[in-house]
Amino acid sequence: QVPLVESGGGLVLAGGSLRLSCTASGRSFSIYARGWFRRAPGKEREFVAAISRYGDNTYYADSVKGRFTISRDNAKNTVYLQMDNVKPDDTAVYYCAASSALTTREPLYEDWGQGTQVTVSS
Repeated sequence: QVPLVESGGGLVLAGGSLRLSCTASGRSFSIYARGWFRRAPGKEREFVAAISRYGDNTYYADSVKGRFTISRDNAKNTVYLQMDNVKPDDTAVYYCAASSALTTREPLYEDWGQGTQVTVSS
């Protein structure tokens, strides 16, 4: 119902910045709440950040709070993850997902993108 495509991943030095984008197709479904998750090598997928459908509320994992910022531009059907002061532990495949309401709970996310790789070197 809400196809999602992530972009913006790549290589970055520790302490640097990167911005990920997640663009959705469709019309009414494009204003769903969205979240960012990540899966590091050898680990389970974990919650990173989420944003309500109109961008007025956000959640962050403790591991990224103060460093990452989630935002959205509904006119472009796009949500962003601005990653500042990145650390090697941020290395992971990052996934965008859509849910019916703002939540940190992975099972409540209905649609997922294919993921984009972020690699942070020290």
